[in-house]
Amino acid sequence: MELLHVSSIEALVKEMKEVMLNIDPYSFVSPSAYDTAWLAMINPSDSNNHPSLSPMFKDCLDWVVNNQTEEGYWGECDARGNPTIDSLPSTLACVIALKRWNIGNKNIKRGLDFVQGKAEGLLGATYDHFPRWFTIVFPGMIELARKVGLELVFPSQLNELLLDIFYKRQRILETEELVDNQYPPLLSYLEALPSSFDISEEDITMNLSGDGSLFQSPAATACAFMATGKEECLSYLQSLVGRCANGVPPTYPMDEELIKLCVVNQLQRFGLADHFTHEIEDNLARLYRNFNSRELVAKPSNDQDVAIQLHKDSLAFRILRMHGYNVSPWSFCWFLNNQQVQAHIEENYEYFSSTMLNVYRATDLMFPGEYEVEEARSFSRKVLEKVTLLKGTKDNKENFRSMGLKKMMEHELRFPWIARLDHLEHRTWIEEINTDILWEGKASFHRLSPILNEKLMQLAVVNFEFRQSIYKNELAEVKRWSRNRGLSDMGFGREKTTYCYFSIASSIPLPYDSDIRMIIAKSAVLITVADDFYDMEASLDELNSLTAAIGRWDANGLSGHSKTIFDALDDLVREIVEKVLQQQGTDITIFLQQIWYETFVSWLVEAKWSRGGFLPPMDEYLGTGIVSIAAHTIVLPASFLLNPSLTDCKIRAGEYETVTKLMMLIPRLLNDIQSYQKEQEEGKMNYVLLYLKENPGADIEDSTAYVREILDKKWGEFLQHVLMDGFRELPKPCKLLHLSIVKVFQMFFHSSNRYDSNTEMLQDIQKAIYIPLNVGLSSKPPVPDQQEYQTINSPCGRLSEYEGSQIKLASS
Repeated sequence: MELLHVSSIEALVKEMKEVMLNIDPYSFVSPSAYDTAWLAMINPSDSNNHPSLSPMFKDCLDWVVNNQTEEGYWGECDARGNPTIDSLPSTLACVIALKRWNIGNKNIKRGLDFVQGKAEGLLGATYDHFPRWFTIVFPGMIELARKVGLELVFPSQLNELLLDIFYKRQRILETEELVDNQYPPLLSYLEALPSSFDISEEDITMNLSGDGSLFQSPAATACAFMATGKEECLSYLQSLVGRCANGVPPTYPMDEELIKLCVVNQLQRFGLADHFTHEIEDNLARLYRNFNSRELVAKPSNDQDVAIQLHKDSLAFRILRMHGYNVSPWSFCWFLNNQQVQAHIEENYEYFSSTMLNVYRATDLMFPGEYEVEEARSFSRKVLEKVTLLKGTKDNKENFRSMGLKKMMEHELRFPWIARLDHLEHRTWIEEINTDILWEGKASFHRLSPILNEKLMQLAVVNFEFRQSIYKNELAEVKRWSRNRGLSDMGFGREKTTYCYFSIASSIPLPYDSDIRMIIAKSAVLITVADDFYDMEASLDELNSLTAAIGRWDANGLSGHSKTIFDALDDLVREIVEKVLQQQGTDITIFLQQIWYETFVSWLVEAKWSRGGFLPPMDEYLGTGIVSIAAHTIVLPASFLLNPSLTDCKIRAGEYETVTKLMMLIPRLLNDIQSYQKEQEEGKMNYVLLYLKENPGADIEDSTAYVREILDKKWGEFLQHVLMDGFRELPKPCKLLHLSIVKVFQMFFHSSNRYDSNTEMLQDIQKAIYIPLNVGLSSKPPVPDQQEYQTINSPCGRLSEYEGSQIKLASS
């Protein structure tokens, strides 16, 4: 079965690479049925006053004829193939184009049947949430359909709603100028404005761009050409069709670098980046060269260009920085120096919502001293919160485009990137119905082409399901090891075998056949058991004996739990040594024994402090605490199996690089913030509590704030050491493993102590390993019953496998 999965994945990857290498980047973007239909309407007589029996752009008309869906509509659908409200005006535009040329009567009938039959469902689902563009365009298409002789009969129950849409459009027409601070400007919807609206040829001509377009909108430019016959408009349209013969995009021209960036972003968010490493690196290297050469170029000031440029710049910053490129935050924070741009964003916050989401995600990668990034984070967060807090009443104008992104925004705001695990993030993206959204357009979004999105989705599903199957098998193996070594039934402390494996597997993007997951998981299980033994179970004599035995690596004189712990550790060390010796030809026995001894000594020191009631100075406590948290004990041994390995780094126990020291510090402080109440009750010391002792005038809020300030600073330093190559520390794969482990601790301790909870992690574990993906149209994923949940924390740590206006308002 696993060979079948691998073969299927390899075939899909090969197919994807061939597609991505051999086609025009414009082909990655889904054509706009609405804009294509408007080009199909153009009669050559519009330029030469000689009537014609065929359209100027016949290929566009052919596209309309050949691209009606089985359901009878044209236009936008989400990533699952469900039509959005965009399909209503798009379908009307297409049937109008067909009617103008008296062809496709069957297509026209099916299109009208769809609009009349599905309008209630689509409009009802978004009642009071209609975007401004829809309020302008949909009534315009209804009026134009009637003008060309098409009869529209809507259900009587829609009368009030349709009248309301027409009323809202009238208010827009009465209150907005053709071009003002509103974006997109009213004039960009020229094709949908009523004939009674006073628009002169001069109004159009004055607003044409240098390329002859009206706001880079194919539909608006087509209408501008039909109204004025301007040669520059015609040249633009000819260039458009020459480049995009198979349906025109919603905007032209498009930024090819932005398209490629969006594809890279999709690969990463689907969890597929490892299959396209060389392709991604080649694209990023070219992008980086262009990025640097344009750094001093003046940034745009009109809203459309601002939205697209800022979307691109923030996306590029995030991806490039994540791949180790040295990029300045001002490459995307430039908008902070332009008060007019900020005011436009705040005024048109719904239009800029997806751009601000990108900006916010870019600020996740903030280094020390980057105050502009901090300001950008605060600004973008306020915009996103304003969007997510909208309630959709008749008194506000919530944009439907924001509703499509609202779930994503809430996710980003609620769960910071530093505390999210990659495997679960991939699942969230695969199951999201708006994964095909690329960036904002005049009306709705630019979306990934359905063909490419389908292939990506197919590959992502197979890849995720294969990982689930691997994780199930590996978890079973870790459980067997824990049980056979006697660690799962010690009779005290926390049994966290499943927690340990789940967190490691979900956080580290390693190859399918990696031994590293197993070694890290086993190490984490052993650390949990031994730490609890030192904390709560053993006498000081037993602890002294076990620590001494670890120091000489000899179990003589040990018995009971001490002997069980030593034997399990010896077995684990032998396994690691054997694998590293086989792969790297290096014997790391001494290093492993020393690093484990260092860890056991730190536990002994803390046990003596606790039982003797000794409160050490903060610095002394922290010096021991960063060792006892044992993050380095988990990461460094496993790093010898990475490529490149640690074998040439000459690491010694107790002598660590800065990136490792930061990795040790951050989890300790995270743990202490979330555990101080419990440890206070148990009579143990804690950094938060020690701060109170050394600062009598402080309260607990002061203390936690002090620790969080340290955390924020050290996190930025740590991130900089991990992502940038100028520190000459450890190999990049090892540093990325450091990052994955710190994110695990962030996940466990970001908002509470999830590690010690017996319930908080259950659903995440199920979704990561057992519950099948939910990529259907509407069904919710099955939820395992409580019995299955309870098995996670059983004595053996067993987790049961889960498989599991101008309109004829007539009654229909």
